[in-house]
Amino acid sequence: MANRTVKDASTVKGTNPQYLIEKIIRSRIYDSRYWKEECFALSAELLVDKAMELKYVGGVYSGNIKPSPFLCLVLKMLQIQPDKDIIVEFIRNEDFKYVRSLGAYYMRLTGSSLDCYKYLEPLLNDYRKVKFQKRDGTFHLSHVDEFIDELLREERVCDVILPRIQKRHVLEENEMLDPRTSALDDDLDDIGESSEEEEEEPVPSPPRQLIERHVGYRGRRSPSPRERYNGRRSPSPPMRYSRRSRSRSPRRRRRSRSPPPRRNRSRERERSRERARSPLIHRSSHHTSSSRRHNDNEHESKSSQKRRHREDDDKREEKREEKHSKKKKKHSKKDRVKDEGNNEIRVQNELRAKLGLKPLRP
Repeated sequence: MANRTVKDASTVKGTNPQYLIEKIIRSRIYDSRYWKEECFALSAELLVDKAMELKYVGGVYSGNIKPSPFLCLVLKMLQIQPDKDIIVEFIRNEDFKYVRSLGAYYMRLTGSSLDCYKYLEPLLNDYRKVKFQKRDGTFHLSHVDEFIDELLREERVCDVILPRIQKRHVLEENEMLDPRTSALDDDLDDIGESSEEEEEEPVPSPPRQLIERHVGYRGRRSPSPRERYNGRRSPSPPMRYSRRSRSRSPRRRRRSRSPPPRRNRSRERERSRERARSPLIHRSSHHTSSSRRHNDNEHESKSSQKRRHREDDDKREEKREEKHSKKKKKHSKKDRVKDEGNNEIRVQNELRAKLGLKPLRP
């Protein structure tokens, strides 16, 4: 009796409201602990308190198909069938996001296509985070607008097959729905207006003096240090104009075409003789430099040999001194041992003399 639908409940989609959930899942809900303890004898007023205690959205989980509290409350709402005004208040509630999700899910199951688009589309502007339970029992974060979008587009949500609704463009063509206005349209309009204002603003042109200066500097080359110095002394025109005038004068060309003067033959003979003598001088200088280098190398080699001999002699003397010192140490130790032995013999001989015995030999 506790699992039957209310007597005065109206049919939804031509059948019992509870039959919108599959029989296997429905029987699992009836056998669950949450249904027996928390959903027994619930009314529409007490249902609000249970909806406020929800902590996540989910369908069934684990291998034994255990129902979540969210799905149990959905089945209880299908059983008691609360008024439409209560469901609308669930959807408009902004304080509790899981209460809003529960009302939206019930409206998608039982409402018409017009009611679904009318009450669910405004919730696409709700970007709050919601915890969802997967089929394996794990959780992941999502948002309210994503959940509403799944309700309007997907065929199965929370392991329950949703009834079909008409497409939005069909309702718009039949003039049953107005074209949807997105919340981003206002932002796009503001961006478009701001861009138009920026385009309309005239760009301030630079003054005429700056333009003339810029053009003058671009057409003029940078003067050399000599030109700067000449410019300080006298306000004469730059050097390049004078150079060009000289190079372009006809006199300059005539001079360049004139034949070179004749050279003196005696001077040429003297220069040729000096050139013939220069290789011998060069060879002799080269020979002297090579001999000097050879002598320097020999001197360096002899000095290095002397240094090596000195170092070897020093090492030999050090070794001899070390051996001599070791021998002295050994002899000193032996002498000490002998002296100690002699002293002991003397002491014993003194005792023997007192006792009248023969002395010991050293």
